[in-house]
Amino acid sequence: MNETLKRSISGAVYVILLLTSILFSTETFFILFGIFLLIAIYEFCHLIQIDKVFPIFFGAFLYTAVTLVSHYNKITTDTINQAFNTDIAIAVNIQQLDIVLLVIALVVSIKCILFLFYDNIQKISTSSKYLYLLGYIMLPFIFITKISFGINDYNPKIIIGLFILIWTNDTFAYIVGKSIGKNKLFEKISPKKTIEGFLGGIVFAILAGYLISKYYIRARPEFSEKSILIWTSIAVIVGVMGTIGDLIESKFKRIAGVKDSGAIMPGHGGILDRLDSVIFVAPIIFLFYQILNYVS
Repeated sequence: MNETLKRSISGAVYVILLLTSILFSTETFFILFGIFLLIAIYEFCHLIQIDKVFPIFFGAFLYTAVTLVSHYNKITTDTINQAFNTDIAIAVNIQQLDIVLLVIALVVSIKCILFLFYDNIQKISTSSKYLYLLGYIMLPFIFITKISFGINDYNPKIIIGLFILIWTNDTFAYIVGKSIGKNKLFEKISPKKTIEGFLGGIVFAILAGYLISKYYIRARPEFSEKSILIWTSIAVIVGVMGTIGDLIESKFKRIAGVKDSGAIMPGHGGILDRLDSVIFVAPIIFLFYQILNYVS
């Protein structure tokens, strides 16, 4: 089987599996990304050369505990509020936990960005390895499940829309960069990325965000302009921060001396190679939705 066919088949399987799990039910969405998390932990532990057993068990526990408590706490709260015709949240409030996890993830994200610009780092300290594992790998998967709820109930269109923006940005960054790209974006880490491709990816992601808000989300007329603003803003976040996430994973791979994070997807590499953008973007999108909720 030639490389192009192999890449096409594995890519199609990945997209079908992703869309099916998101659309079928909340539970299948949680399960698939839980599996993705375990694979990502395994791949990242291999990249940074630490034992895999404890991180996998801890990641599984953290993801399961936070996701289930968050989801079923909301269900319980909504059920009780409907029964007593009240808007008061009676079930356990986990908003403080969300804030703590978000702060950790954002602090580690800043550390990752600084790490990207450090020229002299070829070895990572043990404490930093576990900090990256927590804030760069584990927590973003939790936030992926959380942002699928937006500011209300589970809405598969939100997470599908996010992936469409990421795929659009990646695809057109490649096309524009290959067509007219001349100025390197970050040659030391990713020689093929160009400034022209980076800007082209953002422009087409913004266009995709507009189309998503107009024809896919289909907000009510009174909210249409607000929806367009929200999705074009998310597109800019995806274009900028998704590219940074891609570069950060490339630096980890460069230090490890490998081309791909894994080989689970023939022709594409590992799960981290496919999700490096979305996991870096997820905490920031979650913060964006919290700000929207507060403003609303």
